[in-house]
Amino acid sequence: MPEGIILKGVGGFYEVLDENDLQSIYTCKVRGVFRKNELTPLPGDRVVFKILDEKKKEGHIEKIADRRNSFIRPPVANIDQLAIVMAVNSPEPDLMLVDKLIISCQAKDIRPLIIINKTDLDEGGSVDELRKIYEPTGFPIIMLSKFLKESYDKLHQELIGYTTAFAGQSGVGKSTILNMIMDNWLMETGDVSEKIKRGKHTTRHVQLFRLDNGGFILDTPGFSSYSLSEINHQELDSYYPDFKDCLGLCRFKGCSHRNEPGCAVKELCSQGKLDKGRYNRYVELYGELKEIYDNRYRR
Repeated sequence: MPEGIILKGVGGFYEVLDENDLQSIYTCKVRGVFRKNELTPLPGDRVVFKILDEKKKEGHIEKIADRRNSFIRPPVANIDQLAIVMAVNSPEPDLMLVDKLIISCQAKDIRPLIIINKTDLDEGGSVDELRKIYEPTGFPIIMLSKFLKESYDKLHQELIGYTTAFAGQSGVGKSTILNMIMDNWLMETGDVSEKIKRGKHTTRHVQLFRLDNGGFILDTPGFSSYSLSEINHQELDSYYPDFKDCLGLCRFKGCSHRNEPGCAVKELCSQGKLDKGRYNRYVELYGELKEIYDNRYRR
């Protein structure tokens, strides 16, 4: 039986792209066994399906492959890249949100892609400041300007081969970026053109779109994967790749990097090799997660 990927699901019907024939999309129902096991197919799921009517492009989902990750809001599976979008200004960057999204990515085995948008509005060196904050993480950083097509070409290259969702605070330009991608780099041939229609960006439900050179982008009404309540505060430093060179070098084992003397992370910050604002946000997050932990396990 053929294998495919669910592009969207509406009213118990799922649009499945045949991975052996990328011009064919089948409208599929699911077997009752999935409902019995309380397993709901999600956009992004890899599935095995049975073709019931080739002419009508109708089928039946027989099996859902193990998921790399999954989310409730939005309901989607197997995301392997999250484009974290912030604007130079209008609105002012919410760096705590950016940090939380980066942590959430690593906890779910997702590659963060940092996008600094609206660089054409920079008047005081904000682009360089933001870049310097996140360069030590080692994650790719793309700077976008609506006046520089080559900046979008660089983004396109980073999307190839990944299933990418977009996240960031309201007003940073996510819809504009998605529209640019939709207008220039979608694969739209055969059934893809007929079954998957999309006008200018108005997000109503979760949907995957295949890019021309491979990979998918997720069009979603909201991505709220930045809740960190399940992360143990004692493991928080492991989600900061810009800390990695000094982890284990602190004077005290199990150092929280807050008040302890001989802390290698604090020393890195004092030397200017770690952004002070990012460090301070780490301390704030540590306190929040410790409070959650204490309340959860308080006897």
